[in-house]
Amino acid sequence: MAITSENFIKWLENYAALLNENKAYLTDLDSEIGDADHGINMDRGFQAVLKKLPDAADGDIGAILKTTAMALISSVGGASGPLYGTLFLEMAKSADGKAELTLEEWAASLAVGVEGVARRGKAGAGNKTMLDALFPAVEALKQASSEKRHLKEALQASCNAAEEGMKATIPMVAKKGRASYLGERSAGHQDPGATSSFLMLKAAAESLA
Repeated sequence: MAITSENFIKWLENYAALLNENKAYLTDLDSEIGDADHGINMDRGFQAVLKKLPDAADGDIGAILKTTAMALISSVGGASGPLYGTLFLEMAKSADGKAELTLEEWAASLAVGVEGVARRGKAGAGNKTMLDALFPAVEALKQASSEKRHLKEALQASCNAAEEGMKATIPMVAKKGRASYLGERSAGHQDPGATSSFLMLKAAAESLA
């Protein structure tokens, strides 16, 4: 079972809806350890994406992802724009010219995107960032692909892994970003970037199969 360009459009539309629904929640999380703007910024960015998607709906998944990246980079402030922009831009390179992706190709594309985020943010696992949700999601996809599991099952496993990774950020002490300025006081709070990343994988599980 393949993931089509139409699935990708649906994914981005659903993610934008989730971000809009959770805008206040994400901002509240960010108010505890950041600049209190993550939900606002992500919602603004994906509203911009929605306006650009009709121009990219030509069957090329790489073009859809690149359009998403450019919209985010040009409209989202703070660290979120460059980091999510990098995620989608790196994914776009691996999907360039493709009208559909297999599970294996989706896992590889997401992995490339996440590696780009890690390089851009100079962060790793356990730093209390979006990567703490994304790394487990990628590993779950790779494992599901190697086990030849059904696409829908693989996407849900990825979503579940992202959720566990998100929750695991609560006791962590932040090592990167604005939250790191708080030192030990950053512990006890769920990372907003990991939360928006979980929502992205949740939308994927609901849209890509």
